[in-house]
Amino acid sequence: MSDHQTNACNYKVYAPYPPVRVVGPNPVYACEMLSNMADVVSEMNDVTRYFYIAVVTKPQYSWISRCFHHISIVEMHHLNIFAELALLLGADPRLWSCREYTHWWSPSFIGYPRELRALIAESIKAEEAAIRKYSGQANTICDPNIVAILKRIILDEERHLRIFSEMYRQV
Repeated sequence: MSDHQTNACNYKVYAPYPPVRVVGPNPVYACEMLSNMADVVSEMNDVTRYFYIAVVTKPQYSWISRCFHHISIVEMHHLNIFAELALLLGADPRLWSCREYTHWWSPSFIGYPRELRALIAESIKAEEAAIRKYSGQANTICDPNIVAILKRIILDEERHLRIFSEMYRQV
């Protein structure tokens, strides 16, 4: 693949995000949003992973680097949305999770392979895990505002999964 293929990285779904609002405080939903921010499967992991990949691929694969850079920004937007939801739901939106026990986010939650296909494969697994997690939440959370946001974010994650799967086939 050549450097001009960055245009093939259509990293964004051009659909608006629903407004960030909730029916009311809910500590259970707040923990779910904190988990989406900073648990083992989380936006913080994706932001960090894709930032790392953008840096290490830049010397040889600038088109891949640019694609991961742009996707990391989309994931950062998701992180911000989940933080705002957590706050509205009554939680302190720190980079921590309270699902099973309280623990802080750690960069050790992600792998740091250096081989290109391994980097992309890890990204594919991360997107698949996020889609499963957010779909499960959308099926159990009863606040229609949060469900609408989760469904919109899932569209981005599905787009990223398609991009990474195609990238994996091409490298």
